[in-house]
Amino acid sequence: MPTKRTKTKPPITIVGPGNLGSALAIELYRAGYPISALARRSTSKITGPKALARRVKASLIIIGEHPFDTDIVWLTVPDDAIAEVAARLAAAQSWKGKIVFHSSGALTSEELAPLWEKGASVASVHPLMTFVAGKKPSWRGVSFAIEGDEDAVRLANQLVTDLGGRPFAIDRRNKVLYHVFGAFASPLVIALMSAMEQVAEAAGITRDKAKEMMQPLLAETLNNYLRTDAASAFSGPLVRGDVQTVRKHLAHLQRTPKARDVYVSLARVAIERLPVRNKREMEKVLR
Repeated sequence: MPTKRTKTKPPITIVGPGNLGSALAIELYRAGYPISALARRSTSKITGPKALARRVKASLIIIGEHPFDTDIVWLTVPDDAIAEVAARLAAAQSWKGKIVFHSSGALTSEELAPLWEKGASVASVHPLMTFVAGKKPSWRGVSFAIEGDEDAVRLANQLVTDLGGRPFAIDRRNKVLYHVFGAFASPLVIALMSAMEQVAEAAGITRDKAKEMMQPLLAETLNNYLRTDAASAFSGPLVRGDVQTVRKHLAHLQRTPKARDVYVSLARVAIERLPVRNKREMEKVLR
């Protein structure tokens, strides 16, 4: 019986690890992709990635010191640095036949134009996931927005699938709003939690106690939304049409004006999009 051959996966260079790049390097390595090098823009803070380089058996290099010898290069630098890094890389070596990704959620593959002009196939590949220091989230089921050249998109789809993610095509004209959608799903949720803590403190509740008290409520609210929809999961004084309660909320929120602004903005969204009783009266109160 013939032996089944396993196709060798191509090595990858990751530029500018950071939180996303570190998580990506580890998961690609686990998925069988050799990580040839972790490249940084300068020698500053060079000690941080050393443990990561050892973990994924990669070289630790500085952009410009050595040419990249891999056919796949993945940029995970901050958005504002992508164009500058792409220009720097384009001037450093030949890019014919290479594939280059960046992982910005808001920017398109056009940021990699200098590399495309030198012969590279390019794409933007953005995981819809939060990455913070010290945490490595699961990639299973994570959606990746992908757009770019045909060859780069084809390879990106395969890489994402191998990571356990879900690739989907995004029209480059929609990338910014797609990224805003992601902002509402994670960082702005955390901003809302911070406002919640401010109100809890004003009510004499410590931050730790607030977390303990809110955990069942937050969990059930999110579960209700995921099981049904926003309208079905919506509850509280706006649904009941309790105008006087909302008026009292606003009066006492004068002690926390920033949180009051958040309350008013979200309540106005609710009046427009969710089942709210006594809408006209509520609108007057929220002016």
